[in-house]
Amino acid sequence: MPRLLPAPGPQRVLTVSTFANAIGSGIYLTAGVLYFTEAVRLPAQQVGLGLGIAGLVALGVGIGAGHLADRHGPRGVYAATLVLRALATAGFVSADGFRSFVLVVTLAVSAQAAGFSARGPIIKRHGGERPQELRAYLRSVSNTGISLGAVLAGWAVQSGTGTAYRCLIAGNALSFAVSAALLLRLAPIRPLPSGGGRRWAALRDLPYLGITALDGVMAVQFKILTVAVPLWLIGETTAPRWLVSAGMLTNTAIVVVFQVRASRNIGTPATGARAYRRAGAAFLASCSLVSLSAGVPAWAAVTLLLVAVVVHTFGELWHAAGGFEISFALAPEHATGQYLGVFGMGAGLAEALGPSLLIALCIGWGRPGWFVLGAVLALTGLVAPPAVRWAERRRPGAAGGEGSPTAPGAASPALTW
Repeated sequence: MPRLLPAPGPQRVLTVSTFANAIGSGIYLTAGVLYFTEAVRLPAQQVGLGLGIAGLVALGVGIGAGHLADRHGPRGVYAATLVLRALATAGFVSADGFRSFVLVVTLAVSAQAAGFSARGPIIKRHGGERPQELRAYLRSVSNTGISLGAVLAGWAVQSGTGTAYRCLIAGNALSFAVSAALLLRLAPIRPLPSGGGRRWAALRDLPYLGITALDGVMAVQFKILTVAVPLWLIGETTAPRWLVSAGMLTNTAIVVVFQVRASRNIGTPATGARAYRRAGAAFLASCSLVSLSAGVPAWAAVTLLLVAVVVHTFGELWHAAGGFEISFALAPEHATGQYLGVFGMGAGLAEALGPSLLIALCIGWGRPGWFVLGAVLALTGLVAPPAVRWAERRRPGAAGGEGSPTAPGAASPALTW
């Protein structure tokens, strides 16, 4: 795969569609909460509660969307989720109270979760023998688009006017609509036969559910740099406030440059599990460095926090790469969407509950909370290899395994193009 842009074809279409989608995501991540507090004038507590409700509702949506993608083809389902997300985002401008806010944000978050499940089978089908490399590449593209969206959002945040925020919301919705239109340039993907297996097999696959739970715990790390570190930096250290932005830019730049490289040597569930173990060790080191940044001179706090961001980001690369491989390889070909919908529940739960957990642990408890958080993430990484070995032993077609003779993740003649 080319370093900058894939050759003309399905992978290039996915790349451009992903970039357009990511610009909208970057706008929302940067200014979404501020829009509801500054333009709609909702109290911050209500915004936080509404986002939590939306996250919890969206937990089960991905499974249904993944099942639809498996049965009716993922391209149309994914495009529909992007259109729904565009309409829900456009509906932000009509939100004038808590109830209407919860309605539109729940639709938007649910569409995002559904899109994750429907997009997975597309990546798997067009990713060749190593779809995780395509997914890693698309994650780099996403981070580039998010950065551009954040820059665009900075104009509205700096202006602070209702008109500026509404223009931003319109651009946000437009980016999702453009992403859907670009996606329709892909040829429809023919669903694979189910093979007569159980309809909701992913919900009965205990090893896969166990790995999903482990990934959910590990996924709390995605909120460390966006929730816990900024609050800690401002409240507990002498570091300048601009370091919050500098840290996020550092994180994004590392992901853009190194995500594909971090995924190259991860080609089996076993190597994916070892990536989780490395990620856990990196998060322990990073959390320890953050805890040490309190009560020291500004230059020392800046140094400790920047090093912590770099170490954390490499842990993030390994976590993402390991999750890419494990979630794809252990999912049956005919039920990829359904399985990825289940796998996404772990990250969705971390999205909904992670911020309040991190605030209570790291900000409320203080320095000891950082060490506890790091230890929990490190322990999760250590548990991943035996959990994956258990899942591999239970895979259909494995020695002593159960189910049909076709192993999840194995090549299928129906995938030949």
